[in-house]
Amino acid sequence: MEPSCDPVDEDQDRNGASSSPRDLPDSAELNRNPSPPPDRDGDESGEEGDAIGETVYSKHWLFSTLTQLVQRVTEQEVGDQDQADQDKEVELPEEEEEELCKIWDMAMDRDVAVFLQEFKAADILLGVIAKSRNPRLTEICVGILGNMACFPDACLTLSQSDDLGAVLLLLLGDADPPTLLETTRLLVTCLSHADVAPLWLERVRQQTSVLPNLCFIMCSSTNVDLLAKVGELVDKLFDLDEELMKSWIIAQPSETDSENHIYIAPSLLEAIKQLRADSLDGLEVYMHTFQLLTTVNEGVQILAEPSGPGEEAWTLLSELVCEDLCQSDDPPIVLQEQKGLLASTLAVLSILFPYHGQHDGDTEPNLPLVGSLLRVLQYLRDCRQRVWESHANSEVGCAEEEEEDVQLQALKDTAIEFLANILTDMAKDTLSELVKRGYLTEETCMVAARSLLPQHTAAVQHMLIALSEEEPKLADVLMDKFPSLKS
Repeated sequence: MEPSCDPVDEDQDRNGASSSPRDLPDSAELNRNPSPPPDRDGDESGEEGDAIGETVYSKHWLFSTLTQLVQRVTEQEVGDQDQADQDKEVELPEEEEEELCKIWDMAMDRDVAVFLQEFKAADILLGVIAKSRNPRLTEICVGILGNMACFPDACLTLSQSDDLGAVLLLLLGDADPPTLLETTRLLVTCLSHADVAPLWLERVRQQTSVLPNLCFIMCSSTNVDLLAKVGELVDKLFDLDEELMKSWIIAQPSETDSENHIYIAPSLLEAIKQLRADSLDGLEVYMHTFQLLTTVNEGVQILAEPSGPGEEAWTLLSELVCEDLCQSDDPPIVLQEQKGLLASTLAVLSILFPYHGQHDGDTEPNLPLVGSLLRVLQYLRDCRQRVWESHANSEVGCAEEEEEDVQLQALKDTAIEFLANILTDMAKDTLSELVKRGYLTEETCMVAARSLLPQHTAAVQHMLIALSEEEPKLADVLMDKFPSLKS
């Protein structure tokens, strides 16, 4: 789950991050790299050596803009006479906002990022962030740092600042969604650089406010972009540090913070509910994170508890599979788009099944889920057939298709294992009900048998015995196709 960060076209990275300023009226030009900054001092900005690297951007203009920013913030701080003044939000003049947004855009350029690094811009921006009483100003400053962090050298410099690290983690408790979005984007970017990731992991472990702040966002935010980015941050942290994940799973609320949002599993579920109808990409990230919880004993134990979040997770994820994903009227190509999300969701459900998927041995409520598993296996068969046909007709794209096969194989393995577990204990009348409802047809029965054999022979034989009594015609077809089952 490595997030990428492309400094050339940040809007295209899988982080979903927008490195361009947002919500500026009448500022369409800010959605691209801006024209060279204006010459404010005669011909000085045009003198030889003033250009930043190979760009047409002016060192003098950039220096002047940042200097004026520091002066304004300093004057503002000196002018504050009492606590009421210090707590009051300060307006950011439109002209200054536009100029800072130009720097935000310019920081996407490697030469500019290097110059900002050499100019100690991180220290300047940190000072502004610490004193800022304007959310938009804070957002822009963090956004500039986020674009700089896309470049390894700049990311290393930023990450080595303990003061910046502390401030950014504290910003996760900010009330401004755009600032939170840029902060999480910056953290995800830094964690994606292997050489500095350990520094950030140690800071997260030491800063106890990170967990409750992230859980609060997941439980309360309706901002799809922010939720998706927070999901990437949590997923990255869990991917990199299993011990951190374990500590967050078993974390208990302190005496001063007894709200339920301290718990990670319910918080993930709340975000999944919010993203279910709005963002499949964000949903996939959260489902992968939830799947990670089930890879450690601590996570399984929490989900297995009768009073824990496992029952709610089972209900929600079953509905997701049966009502939202891979529906009967979807073309097989939809499976390609949903394969990662389906694999993670089914993997979690397979872990929850022994604890919450059976009620006194009654598996009938799971009939739609069995139908979905059969449909997934049928779609996988169709996808594999297309790959074979493509390989037979052309050598072009074979490597890419083989890579896709690897990804789909993970989904296939999960679906097969889960289906085998359900069928092994399924009652005869329940199997018959599968046939009556149209979930188990001659075609899907053959697909299931081919998928389950020979690894799960016992599950297929159980199905055959039940069908022999309830649906003898279908049982005969199954035995004709698979004579080995007769023995």
